This record gives sequence, structure tokens and C-alpha cells, in this order.
Amino acid sequence: MDYSPIINEMFKLWWVIPILLVIAVFKTPWFKGLLGEALVKFAARLRLPVETYHPIHNVTLPTPDGTTQIDHIFVSRFGIFVVETKNMKGWIFGDESQAQWTQKIFKKSFKFQNPLRQNYKHVKALEVALDVPSEAIHSIVVFAGESTFKSPMPANVTRGGGYITYIKSFSEPVLSESQVQRVVSKIKAARLEPTRETHRQHVQQLKMRADSLAERKCPKCGSSMVLRTAKRGGSAGNQFWGCSAYPKCRVVQNVT
Repeated sequence: MDYSPIINEMFKLWWVIPILLVIAVFKTPWFKGLLGEALVKFAARLRLPVETYHPIHNVTLPTPDGTTQIDHIFVSRFGIFVVETKNMKGWIFGDESQAQWTQKIFKKSFKFQNPLRQNYKHVKALEVALDVPSEAIHSIVVFAGESTFKSPMPANVTRGGGYITYIKSFSEPVLSESQVQRVVSKIKAARLEPTRETHRQHVQQLKMRADSLAERKCPKCGSSMVLRTAKRGGSAGNQFWGCSAYPKCRVVQNVT
């Protein structure tokens, strides 16, 4: 049987392959994350004057248990604003106290980490790197996709350009201009090089942290975490991670 006509027809459709590849890339969480960050950058460039709000994007800082990656930081006399972006669609349910929030698209539901808790670690890493009052650092979460909040959200959880309105709501200077310049310099000096290798290592560390039985370091003091079992109370019999430096360091983590 002569297959040449079929092969010739297939070659005529070669252009379909790159289109399918591009569509596949567009649907990846990696690309959606990049797009969300790009939209936040674009809105900031239009509405936050760079001479007042100094932007620093894609900041990876070392921590006792690895690294933490901050999407955007805006440094101004009115405070230091730490912005976490989420490019998501659908209905969003959650509140400050919940460890996980819910994304609902039609009849499907997906759990994701409470972004306020995620950004808390970013804020704490900055507090260690900078010599400023903790009240000067503000956590903000911005949803950049076509999403709708179905739960009451605090003022620092916003959609679209709402984060800019929140930033501009702070009008009392808390830092001098010289302090602002010092903070910008310290962040740039403390950050790891924004390279593909830095990102790869950060992602690898996140995967290790997601493994409930993998060895881990205390996020506060850097000591080894030890797997222990609660002996009393309502959690008796449950395992948890406790810092090996106890009682000097009392950090504990759930086994998830």
C-alpha cells in the first residue's frame, strides 16, 4: 500500500504542531504566573510613580530553611508593600484564618494555599533583611485573573488594580527618603541573582517542603526539625514537626 499521499497531507499540516505547543504552554501554571506578574507590573508602571514607589520585582531571598520568592516589592516613604500575585479564574472562597482556600470553576473545586499565609513568610524574610519597624511592611495579595470573590476579603486582598488603591491609601510617611534608598539598596544586596538556576533551586526546595517526611530546617533558627508525636491534649497521638533546639526555639509545623 502506498502511504505517500497520507504522509504528504500530514506534512501540509506541519504548522498545526507549533500552534498546539503554544496553546499547551499558555495553559501551564508557569505561564499563568508570569502573565499575572506582568499585568501587575504594567498597572504599577501606569499608576505608581517610580520616583515615589520604587519597584523591585522577582526577589528571591535566602531563609534559614532555603529561600523565599517575592513577586513584587514597592518601597516608598509611606511603607514597604509586599505583593503576592495569583492569576486565577472562577469563584474564590476563603478567609484569613483558613490554611487553604478554594477555587471553584463550574462544578470542579481546587484547593490552594492561603496566599496571606504564603505572603507572611515573604514579609518575615524582609523583616530579617531590613532594619525597619515591622509596621512599615504591608502584605498585599492581588488576583490578576478573571476571578470573583465569594467570601468577604480583607482590604489587602484585591482584584486587578485594586492593590494600587490599597497602596495609595497609606498617606502618612513612615520612612525618610534616606531610609527608602537604604532599604532599596539592602534588598538588592540581599537578593539572589534572578536567574533560571535560582528559580530552579527554589522550586526544588518547595517540592522538598511539600514532602511531609522529607528532612527540613526550622524556618526561624535553621536547626533541624524533628518528627515528634503529641502525648496529651486533643492532638494526642498525632505527629508534628518540632524544632530540635526546643525549648530555646518552640517552632512547630503540621505533618501535611
